[in-house]
Amino acid sequence: MAVRPEQPLRITPDMLLSRRIDFERRMRRVPPVTLAILAVLAVIFLVEIKVGALASREAIIGVGALVRERVAAGEYWRLLTAPWLHGGVDHLVGNGIALFILGMLCEAAFGPAQFVVLYVLSGLCGSVVSVLMSPGPSVGASGAIFGLQGAAIVLFRQHRDRLLVRDRRVGFVLLIWAIYTIVGGLMEPFIDNGAHIGGALGGALMARRLHPVVLSPLPSERAAPVRRRLWLVAGLLAYAVFGWLRR
Repeated sequence: MAVRPEQPLRITPDMLLSRRIDFERRMRRVPPVTLAILAVLAVIFLVEIKVGALASREAIIGVGALVRERVAAGEYWRLLTAPWLHGGVDHLVGNGIALFILGMLCEAAFGPAQFVVLYVLSGLCGSVVSVLMSPGPSVGASGAIFGLQGAAIVLFRQHRDRLLVRDRRVGFVLLIWAIYTIVGGLMEPFIDNGAHIGGALGGALMARRLHPVVLSPLPSERAAPVRRRLWLVAGLLAYAVFGWLRR
């Protein structure tokens, strides 16, 4: 009697689901580095209020806002100080909400060290494009935050077969925030859409070179490059503080 060959088993998405990592369960509900950045932004904003930095164009420039003519004159430190300043309470609150969500996501995805590098360098990329597109003045952390969003898009695109994201409402909230920020950039002189574009592009490009620790621990051979990038970021921030003090 002939034996019928066994039919091949068809692999379905449900069968592969067990191999995927539930990203939301890997996220820490209290991201320490993100909270530290939020605290620094809040303290700096209180200082802005105390010294009257929001009173006029000249005042906000005086505390480190991004202005093309000043950067062209050699004040490159403004590329790094502007992302830490804000033009009003609503500006700070809107950025703070988006930073908490995206910071919680990217800090879990890339780990604290790579997250710091991503945040600071995304802000710098945003400032560079901002100078090219607008004379200024401009301030705000949204360039760095758009960098986190760009990195998140790359992460989930590159690893969509291994990462499971159940709550799609997060993406909707971030979309609303992006629209709100861009519209605000058209109406508020202290907000610059060039920073948003530059930050998003910078974050997306950097994400391709970052190791997703949410999928596997950082290999020992990649730890040294991460440390070098952290030293680079520390040097850039030190230069910004030095330049600001000598302004």
